[in-house]
Amino acid sequence: METKFDFSGEKLFTPIAFREDFNQFARLSETQAWSMFFTASREDNALGFSRAAGRFWTGLVIATVVESILGVTIFHVF
Repeated sequence: METKFDFSGEKLFTPIAFREDFNQFARLSETQAWSMFFTASREDNALGFSRAAGRFWTGLVIATVVESILGVTIFHVF
């Protein structure tokens, strides 16, 4: 098996977000953003390349916020 990953270099343990070759103002997908969030910017493809994973985590956060607001509104008023 052949790997093309370079295990040498000074930037091996540097977070991806701080590397000059990472972004170049390119758009990140939701999955890449959540991967970087969960891995503290160490990996941008930890959740894979599926768009469904990013949409799941975004939907989960939105649902949690909406449920919290509704819960406080309903139970605090009554």
